[in-house]
Amino acid sequence: MNKNQIQNILNKSLETGADFGELFFEKSINNSINIMNGEVVNISTGEVYGVGVRLLKGSKEVYGYTNEVKEDVILELLENLKASFNDKPNKVTKLGEKLPFNNNITRPFELVETSEKVSRLLELNKIMKDESPLIIQSITNLIEKKQDVLIANTDGTYQDDERVYTRVILASVAKDGEKMEQTFEGPGRFMGFELFDKLDLKAYASDVAKAAIKQLDAKDIKAGVMPVVIHNGFGGVIFHEACGHPLEASSIAKGLSPFANKIGEKVASDVVTAYDNGNIENAWGRLNFDDEGNPTQNNLLIENGILRGYLIDKRNGRTMNEKSTGSSRRQSYKYAPTSRMNSTFIDNGTMEYEDIIKETKYGLFAKKLGGGTVNPATGEFNFVVQEGYMIEDGKLTDAVKGAMLIGNGKDILFEIDRVANNLEFGQGMCGADSGSIPVDVGQPTIRVKKITVGGLSHE
Repeated sequence: MNKNQIQNILNKSLETGADFGELFFEKSINNSINIMNGEVVNISTGEVYGVGVRLLKGSKEVYGYTNEVKEDVILELLENLKASFNDKPNKVTKLGEKLPFNNNITRPFELVETSEKVSRLLELNKIMKDESPLIIQSITNLIEKKQDVLIANTDGTYQDDERVYTRVILASVAKDGEKMEQTFEGPGRFMGFELFDKLDLKAYASDVAKAAIKQLDAKDIKAGVMPVVIHNGFGGVIFHEACGHPLEASSIAKGLSPFANKIGEKVASDVVTAYDNGNIENAWGRLNFDDEGNPTQNNLLIENGILRGYLIDKRNGRTMNEKSTGSSRRQSYKYAPTSRMNSTFIDNGTMEYEDIIKETKYGLFAKKLGGGTVNPATGEFNFVVQEGYMIEDGKLTDAVKGAMLIGNGKDILFEIDRVANNLEFGQGMCGADSGSIPVDVGQPTIRVKKITVGGLSHE
């Protein structure tokens, strides 16, 4: 649709009393290739195409969508939404001009032959399978997405964005007699097919297979309260889930967060500084502009233990009387946007991570975390340790299995007493009210001096 048509629709959106109107246009292409044990089991492609229409009056919201991007269809949808309001008309600002952006995509995936993609995936699959006869299953999946969006609203925003994501899923299953273990990695970036040249995916594949084999000999961990050293990268999922979600305005505005009304207060130990950055180059969680058309930015959340900020979208920002932080996101045009994370991380400290282990007389080294659950209203969480080792007299000893980290986000922040200088990110998909979106979680290696570790109690 052209700009004049969009302006015309927005002009009509505030006629019955809404004070904000928004159109979110989207066209997305999604590709996937799945390989198991050296055989291609699935190649698929799909397209998402449509427009979402949102009206606000204060913090009251109505939302609708259609996959028919035609002026008359959108106007009909708009008329239905406008019926929710019965008040004096409000003024619409003339649409402005788009801001430029540059994604630096060097190998757009649509220009790469499927045969090359399959060949690279088969190579990674073989690396895992050939690691040992104990590897009974190797899986490599390629996920590609290109999302083109255009956001226009009655405040005058008129902004497009292009998001390109490529991710490789690597999984190995090892079996020895009755024992069976599975490990997983899912590196992804805001990139095209150049991902295969930028990352050492062969090393990822080898490490995944080796980790599965190591876990076959892992011992059941004894449950208890102990120090836990949580490794970098995906270890940051605890901060993301137990602390990041409660810092989103969707929780703060409703008072459903342990961090509500605590700006300027101490919420963590002095060694904790944390950010959510929406525009790290090539990051999996990156956007040039959020899903309300605002430039993304680096948001300081916690500084030396002091709470400094929240992640705010337009609707919840009205309730809070706060401006947007470029943190509004949605899965697709079928969802209304709300405050969400991008790349959320605890910042670097000064220690070498090996020294943190050396300083720990007894505890658990959680090298890789898996899935878990969290209650954003309370911050209570539990996370499975996918790969873990005991620490005894400052050294890594036995591999352990069955470990689960159990605690409360607001309490754990005060228990962090060591932060290393090896910040890395892990990639995942985060689900919430506005759908499933790509995010980075990150941290350096940290030590939590006291946390409950669930497991099988035995002597």
